[in-house]
Parts: sequence; C-alpha cells; structure tokens
Amino acid sequence: MLAFDTAPTSTQEETVKHGPDGNESYTALVWRRLRRSWTGLMGLVLVALLIVMAVFADFFAPMDPKATHVGFAPPQMISFHDKDGNLAFPPRVYALAESDELDPVTFQPVLGPDYDNPRLLGFFVKGAEYRLFGLIPLDRHFFGTVDGQPVHFLGTDKFGRDVLSRAIVGSRISLMIALVVVGIVTVIGTTVGLVSGYFGGTFDVWVQRFVELVLAFPQLPLYLALTSLIPITAPTNVFLGFVIMVMSALGWAQMSREVRGKTMALARVDYVRAAIAVGATDRRIIFQHILPNVMSHVIVAVTLHIPSVVLLESFLGFLGFAVKPPLISWGLMLQDTANYSVIGTYPWILAPVFFVLVTVFAFNALGDGLRDAVDPY
Repeated sequence: MLAFDTAPTSTQEETVKHGPDGNESYTALVWRRLRRSWTGLMGLVLVALLIVMAVFADFFAPMDPKATHVGFAPPQMISFHDKDGNLAFPPRVYALAESDELDPVTFQPVLGPDYDNPRLLGFFVKGAEYRLFGLIPLDRHFFGTVDGQPVHFLGTDKFGRDVLSRAIVGSRISLMIALVVVGIVTVIGTTVGLVSGYFGGTFDVWVQRFVELVLAFPQLPLYLALTSLIPITAPTNVFLGFVIMVMSALGWAQMSREVRGKTMALARVDYVRAAIAVGATDRRIIFQHILPNVMSHVIVAVTLHIPSVVLLESFLGFLGFAVKPPLISWGLMLQDTANYSVIGTYPWILAPVFFVLVTVFAFNALGDGLRDAVDPY
C-alpha cells in the first residue's frame, strides 16, 4: 500500500482571522498582504507620524515659530559631553558666544560654543505658551531646554525665527492644503467618472472631451498669471481658498479618467446586469454596486496624489503663490532659498526640503503598498 504524507504544508499552517461566517474578510486580507511589504508599513508609520505632528504641531515645536532671535544662527548640536570632554547627562547644547579671538580677515570676534553656560535638554519641558486646538492654553513642549532658553536645532532664518519650529508648524498648512485639495478632487473626479462610465453614449463623449480639455490646460502659465493678478493685500484666507480652488479645478480630471475606466469594466459584470434586470435605479447601481468596487482603486490613487499636491504647494510657495504671513507653510519657507548666495552661506534654511521629501516618500510608499494589497486574491 502507498503511504501518503498528510503533514500540513506551510501554507496550511498559516493562521488567519476569519469573519463570523468562517471566511476571511476583505479588510483582513488587505492588511495581511500590506504587512508583507516593509516599504508599505514604513510609509504607513511615517504618514501616521506626520499627521500626529501636524495636529499637535505647537506641542512638538520646541519654540514659538514667530519669536525672533539672532538672524541666520547656525544649528546647535546636541552634546553628551561637558567642557572638559567628560560624559555628561542629560544632553545639552551650547549657545554661540563671542570669544576673545578676532577673525584675521574681518577683525570681528570669532563665535564659538559657550561651554560655561550649557543649556540642558529634556522632554515635556515648559516653553512658549500656545493654545491646543485654539482652545486649551498650554506651555508644555515635547522637547526643548529645561530652563526655557532658546534652542535652534536647525538654526534660524533671516529674521531669527527657529527653522525647526516653523517647519513643524508649517506641516499643518501644507498637509491641510494637500488633504483638502485631494478630498475635493476625489469627490468630483469619482462622481464624474462613475456617471460618465456608467451611462456612456453621447453623454460620455461630451464629458470626456471636457476632461481632455482640462488635462490639456497649461497649468504653469496659469499659476504664474495668478501670482500677478491677485493683489498682495488680499486677505490670507481668500488667498488660501483661491490656491485650493485652482489646484482642485485642474486636478480632478485625471481621477475621473481612471474611475471611468474601472466603471466601464464593472458595468458589464453579472451582478450589475442582474441589478438592471430586477429594475434597480441607476443611482442605486452606481453608488451601491459599482462605487464599493471602485473604492480600492480610489484609495490608492488618493495616497499617490497627495505627494504631488505637496510638491506643487512647495513649488508655488517658492514662486510666491502660497499662503501669506502670519501663516506658515513649507512653500512659504522655501522663498528664503531663492538666493544662491544665501543657500551657500546658510544651508540650513533648506530644512523644509527634508520635510517635503519625507512626506512624498511616506505617501508614495504607502500607496505602493496599498496598490499591491488591495487585490490580495
């Protein structure tokens, strides 16, 4: 007689979570596959950290982003040693002070670390007062100096404002613009794509001609023209709303084209034909039968579209078509980098570029991971 090996395989040994009916849910399948992608998980963690940082920006900022100190002060390095070179704890920073030595060229006092007056660092320290969510008055910050003295981990800008604090607070406006624009683009693009792809015919032809017109519209000349048309004295909220409106008006067409293609494929499947046969209304078929099956693609498209909006906001801020003070955004901070001599002398003002790169990488990594996970079958 032949003996058959009945030992379970590695695939059979995998344990999965089952729903009430004994089958694994679609959400569990997507999460199980997403966990296999280390880039997708890294993107998810970074996106979560960015959102938390933006929501509690005043708490994570070590200083008041509007307070002025010494202009173009270099970054202060964290040190674990005292002035004698011995290991010291807690960590500290040394502010710059004028020494007795003179520069042989400029005959100005040479700046150096003030080892006699270290500034100890700590977590949950007292600092500048702020209002959490605009309501709760607080003065605690995630990290900073124990005695509340100024500290500049990424230096200061030309007005002496802390670059790190401004970058952290600026994430709130930059991410808010990206999320609002992508939200408007998703609603309009998904709706137009669903309706156009489902009804087809002459209606679809005319809608697609309009979509092609929007896609072919030259965006950069429009942005440059708007920078000269909008007066400098315009209120900040009006300017910000105009930026969001223009980005949304020119960004929904690509989303609608993608959703239309998915809708045209789903309109021919059996369950949609069955719904039509039993007399279901078009609205019910579109929003209850087709839309849920398109959402996986829409979610991936959203995560991949957010980085492009962040980059666009930074680019427009560099051109001057961004938020106006007293608001802070990464694009507005990049206006200080327009002078090459300033970049060469004070390279730390490029710090917002690092935040933009991390944001773009985080959402792109999450989008790539979701793209591979939404179809686990």
